[in-house]
Amino acid sequence: MSENRRDATFFMTATTQFGLEEVLAQELRGLGAKIEKVGQRAIEFTGTKQLLYEANLWCRTAVRILKPFAGFYARDEKALYREVSRIEWPDYIRPDQTFAITAVVNKSTFEHSLYVAQLTKDAIVDQFRNRTGSRPSVDVKNPDIRLHLHMIENDVVLSLDASGDSLHRRGYRQQTNVAPLNEALAAGIILLTGWDGKRPFIDPMCGSGTLLTEAALIAQRIAPGLYHQGKFSFQNWADFDQALWDSVLMDARSARIEEPQAYIAGSDLSREYIELARENVAAADLEDYIRLGVRDVKEAQAPKNEPAGVVVSNPPYGERIGEEEQMETLYKTIGDTLKTGFQGYDAYLFTGNLEAAKRVGLKASRRIPLFNGPIDCRLLKYELYQGTRKVSKPE
Repeated sequence: MSENRRDATFFMTATTQFGLEEVLAQELRGLGAKIEKVGQRAIEFTGTKQLLYEANLWCRTAVRILKPFAGFYARDEKALYREVSRIEWPDYIRPDQTFAITAVVNKSTFEHSLYVAQLTKDAIVDQFRNRTGSRPSVDVKNPDIRLHLHMIENDVVLSLDASGDSLHRRGYRQQTNVAPLNEALAAGIILLTGWDGKRPFIDPMCGSGTLLTEAALIAQRIAPGLYHQGKFSFQNWADFDQALWDSVLMDARSARIEEPQAYIAGSDLSREYIELARENVAAADLEDYIRLGVRDVKEAQAPKNEPAGVVVSNPPYGERIGEEEQMETLYKTIGDTLKTGFQGYDAYLFTGNLEAAKRVGLKASRRIPLFNGPIDCRLLKYELYQGTRKVSKPE
């Protein structure tokens, strides 16, 4: 491939979760992207093929990286079929490859995204069949080529999905059914705290260890995409540059810092959760960087002979009926622990139970809106002053 093709810039879109848009934009800027627009759950930017590869490998808060390649207005079903049929599909899909389409429809005369995806699929398949007699197959679970269709008010943008499996699925998590935080959200929470990757990082209710693992990846400068299972979708594209990808991979592997950069420790009352955390940490090859122990939150305290750092935790929300009193007691205990055991630290609690959070007994200096799945949450910051300064009145 010629150098000028390699250096050509084009538009891309990175998707993320609500509340992490500015964090992701900053990550992309750090990779050399030119940010064109920060939207809701999406960042539009320009860059080269190398940036596309690096964004998939390095972006901790991205869910997908998309490469738009066609746009048009579709008044009705016939127009959608006609416009999709005009695209030269052999430029993007080979007849021997599999593909899948994800459609997102907003404020449109088309009511169902599945119907839009089906109509688009028919137009693609019919073009191949009419021209060559053979056609690519659909594979919704593990396709070679993933297409993304976004329709808003009947304006359609078709994109190639460069990522494949969602980027939040790092691949180190051994049991996905027990972790309440996905990895991209955990990384976003850490980046929102402004933690420098050097000071102590403590999670006194660490569950299966997602926050701790993501903190270690940040501190040791490890690209999260190195854990990605299988191929990225861009590796199946017609213009995939193997030499460039090998170079990007080599740079990422050599960026890793072996010497521990920060004191990172977590504990949990549940021995079962700590065992799961150990499995996840081992799968990520991070045993040398994370300390784990079984401990009640009320016994947690700052490590001795270490500078003040951050406490970051995602305590239970108590979503079952009848757990209100139990949650209020827990959050009061968390507040007491922060006040007595972590003076001088900054503490961050990520919770979907804002009523129980009032029992922490500290005034939050920041309240950042985020979502954990469908749950409306807040990342609450508490500044834990050292010495004689009085604790703020409860909210």
